[in-house]
Amino acid sequence: MTARKYLVLAGVTFFAATGDSLLSRGMKDLGNVSLRRIPDMLLAITDPYVATGILLLLAFFACYMTALSWADLTYVLPATSLGYVLVALIGKFLLHEDVSAARWLGISLISMGVGFVAGGPSRTDTRKQDPAHECVPEPVSSRMQT
Repeated sequence: MTARKYLVLAGVTFFAATGDSLLSRGMKDLGNVSLRRIPDMLLAITDPYVATGILLLLAFFACYMTALSWADLTYVLPATSLGYVLVALIGKFLLHEDVSAARWLGISLISMGVGFVAGGPSRTDTRKQDPAHECVPEPVSSRMQT
């Protein structure tokens, strides 16, 4: 795997963890909101923490789509789940949340599982074995021109 692909996976992990943490921080400042009161939801977006969290989550989504364009979901999701460790650390030390021993154990199990998945291939070869029946998809750029 290339350095660029590692950077994209790191971006997915960082942007998701940081965006979720900022969103959490902002919503704790604002208090309860309800879908029944749309003006409250719109007001929440104007909070600097919430707005920055949303922007970082948009960056996460862009990196996530990029990663899924070259790797299987079953590779990308576990490879980026180290974000759970980052979220727990941010929650504990920056948001001053109580992270129980059971949560740390769960995060440790997730981290060990990532180690198992990371050793496998990033993409499943879905092409037919027989070249006479091989189906090669048309490039996206040529589909968009029609």
